[in-house]
Amino acid sequence: MRWLIASDIHGSAKYCGMLLERFKEERADRMILLGDLLYHGPRNDLPDDYRPREVIRLLNGYRDRILAVRGNCEAEVDQMVLEFPVMADYALLPAGNRLIYITHGHLAGEDSPPPLRRGDILLAGHTHVPGCVKHETFIYMNPGSVSMPKEGSPRGYMIFSEGTFVWKELSGGKAYMEYKITGDE
Repeated sequence: MRWLIASDIHGSAKYCGMLLERFKEERADRMILLGDLLYHGPRNDLPDDYRPREVIRLLNGYRDRILAVRGNCEAEVDQMVLEFPVMADYALLPAGNRLIYITHGHLAGEDSPPPLRRGDILLAGHTHVPGCVKHETFIYMNPGSVSMPKEGSPRGYMIFSEGTFVWKELSGGKAYMEYKITGDE
């Protein structure tokens, strides 16, 4: 199984379109979206090509391949127009003998993790900053932001396949960080 993981599209049709091109080029089986899909939020400027209705159309075309969680910018009205579930605060995916806890990051995040066991992975967005930090009881991973990266990071996404997470730039798909799951975590 090959997953494309992304967060924080924030209504940008331009970057959503680029993400879907990467999804096809990466030959991913599923797309995991970590929230903040349509609205830009009150603390952010409008992203490039802010067209949430176009993002709705683009994402709905992949509805049977998307697993999404709710971000702090999602509202019930978003669920009325998106044809895949977006209102769950988290999802749990087994990965061998560990658990991947998928969330946006505003309720449970690196500094306020949910109950996890040694080696489990907390996969979150929200900060718009890519990261990978190995804590005593869990591994925190963040793909960064598709449309509004922060702290000088690139617009990006992640690929998870065969036990390895790879962070990639949205423009060109160049890999810039990698984490391979091992049995000693």
